[in-house]
Amino acid sequence: MKRIALLLLVFITTNSFVKKEDAFTTGEWFKLRIHYGVINAGYASVEIKEAVKNNKKVHHVVGKGWTVGMAKFFFKVEDDYQSYFDKETGKPYHFIRKIDEGGYTKNQEGFFDQKNNTVLVKDYKHKTEKTFSVPENVQDIVSSFYYLRNHPKIDKLNVGESIAIDMFFDNETTKFKLKFIGREDIKTKFGKISCMVFRPYVQAGRVFKEEESLTVWISDDDNKIPVRLKASLAVGSLKADLEAFKGLKHSFKVKVE
Repeated sequence: MKRIALLLLVFITTNSFVKKEDAFTTGEWFKLRIHYGVINAGYASVEIKEAVKNNKKVHHVVGKGWTVGMAKFFFKVEDDYQSYFDKETGKPYHFIRKIDEGGYTKNQEGFFDQKNNTVLVKDYKHKTEKTFSVPENVQDIVSSFYYLRNHPKIDKLNVGESIAIDMFFDNETTKFKLKFIGREDIKTKFGKISCMVFRPYVQAGRVFKEEESLTVWISDDDNKIPVRLKASLAVGSLKADLEAFKGLKHSFKVKVE
C-alpha cells in the first residue's frame, strides 16, 4: 500500500508541473463573416505572426475588421488591432489600435513595462503620451483572447462559473469576466461542431444593450477558436460565423452524423 501511495504521489507531483500545451501557434489564421441574417455586413480576420521584442521571439497577432457592400456605405469600418505578447507567459509588450468606425477614430500604441506594472500610451490623433499604472498580469484586448485560450481552467469550468482577468482598454484597466454557459453542437459550413458557449461581461451602454449581450461559441477541442458570435446591439443584433481558417496547431474536429 505504501508503494502504491508513493507512486500516486509521484504521479500527481510530476503532472502538476506539466505545462498545458498551447492552443495556438505561429501561422494560425482565421476569418469570420459578420452578417445580419443573410446580409453580409463585413469580415474580421486574425493572424499569428512571429516578431522580436526585448531580444526574444514573441507572438505578433494582427487583427483586421472591415465592412462590405451596403454596410460599408452606411457605416464604414476599418479596424486594425495588433498585439505583441510573450510566448511563455502571455504577457503583452506592445499593442496597436488604429480604427475608423463610422467616423469614430483612434490611433494609439501602448508599450507595457511588465517589471514596473505600467503602460505608456502614445495617442497619435491627439499627439499625447501618458503613462498608466496597471496590475500585474494585465492583458490588452487582443492578448486577452489568446491568454484565455491557454487558461488552465478553460476546460474545467462548471456551468455558471467564470474566469476573470485584468484588461487594459481605452486608457483604463477593467475586470473582464468570461462566464461559461454550457456546451452545444452547432451547424456550420464545415459541418456540425461541438462548442463551448461563453458569455463575456462587456461594458454596457456604448455599444451593447446590456452587460451580458454578447455570446461566443468556441470550438470544444484543443484549438479553442471562435466558431460563432452573437451580439445584441443598441441598433439590432448581428452574428459572426467562422468563414475560413488555416494553420491551426491541432486538428479541427467535425462531428460525423
